Amino acid sequence: MTTSSEAQALLRQGRMREAEDAYERVLERDPNDVEALNVLGMGYLNRGNAARALELLRRASGVDAGDPITSHHLAKTYESVGDHDSALAAHERAVNLNPEFNLARLYFAAALERQGATDRALLHYARALKDAQVRGRWVDPATTPPALQPLVEHAVELIRGGRHALLFSLLTPLERKYGRDALSRIEQCLRIYLQEEQPVRVDDRQQPSFLFFPGLPTGAYFDRAVFSWLDEFEAHTSDIRSELDRLLPSAAGRERVFTEDLLEAQNLRGSVGAPTWNGYYFYRHGERRADNHASCPRTSAALNKLPLVRVEKHAPEVLFSVFTPGTHLLPHRGVTNTRVVGHLPLLIPSDCALNVGGELHAWREGRVVVFDDTYEHEAWNRSQQTRVVLIFDLWNPFLTEVECLALADIVVAIGGLREAVESV
Repeated sequence: MTTSSEAQALLRQGRMREAEDAYERVLERDPNDVEALNVLGMGYLNRGNAARALELLRRASGVDAGDPITSHHLAKTYESVGDHDSALAAHERAVNLNPEFNLARLYFAAALERQGATDRALLHYARALKDAQVRGRWVDPATTPPALQPLVEHAVELIRGGRHALLFSLLTPLERKYGRDALSRIEQCLRIYLQEEQPVRVDDRQQPSFLFFPGLPTGAYFDRAVFSWLDEFEAHTSDIRSELDRLLPSAAGRERVFTEDLLEAQNLRGSVGAPTWNGYYFYRHGERRADNHASCPRTSAALNKLPLVRVEKHAPEVLFSVFTPGTHLLPHRGVTNTRVVGHLPLLIPSDCALNVGGELHAWREGRVVVFDDTYEHEAWNRSQQTRVVLIFDLWNPFLTEVECLALADIVVAIGGLREAVESV
């Protein structure tokens, strides 16, 4: 008596006809064996007998309507006989049953595209490729089955064209208002982001993880003379420090910077007990923390006068950044050189420092430092006391107002597209 495991072994060895014969014997013993129905159904389809394939696969679906593989095979069989509506429904059912079934999603996207639903197709193509590539598949020809390469290559081109059209369309109203010349660097930035143009880096230490903007002066730290507001802001240090002192005894309003234990373990080290990095946020991912603003009205008023990055759901990040004794934030990089980071040091024990691009900076209480966090950077508190700096995100001072407006829309659009891909 042939068992399913024997049939599976033949299938894994590529002995297709012997495997099919074995599955026929399995089916004689159990007419509702879903695996046998699928293997035999696809065998009939490959030999041009779609009617027999549909018969077997429909039977499999009747036995187990929740099997995504059966739905995927049914979809391909419906396509072979020109029943595109049934094929589309079966593709969608397979994806809904198993959202991580990337092959089914890829074919679902192709079916959507054939029926003219290009926008939906683009999202599903993007999700299928993203999820597969995380697992090391469909990255290049070597990781893509030959039969699948044309569809994967088509998906890549469609995604690239769709993203290009979306992002460049955001510039149209600004071009009408300010002229195309005002947006020439933005256009180049987008071409670099879309991998249509290679970036030219003046300083190889600068490596944004997300968005590189060309034509900006480079350097780990910024000259204080660039910031006209700096002296006035520093004059508020005493008031800001007083408000911080009222907050510090309580953990109310304080949040972990790394919200996941794994991220914290990967990024923090401690020499005096467990390392801790947390903060009293005034803005997080662009969301205003009203309670902390109300608790620190003078700090809030001083921050409102700064050229903070304003991007819906993304920026700024502004917080009293608290390092407990012995905490070391390991080297890491920021996302874009369109944003720079300011620190107003407030509580600085001895043996605390910031290292940006290999250039060491010792904080001085009340004296702002502004740096480009796309350079690899780290910070530490090797003392036995708590260290606190006020961190705030600023637009790069060498961007124009028009470029800042365009970048805010672009970042929101990219974020929205990512959310849409994740949600399909």
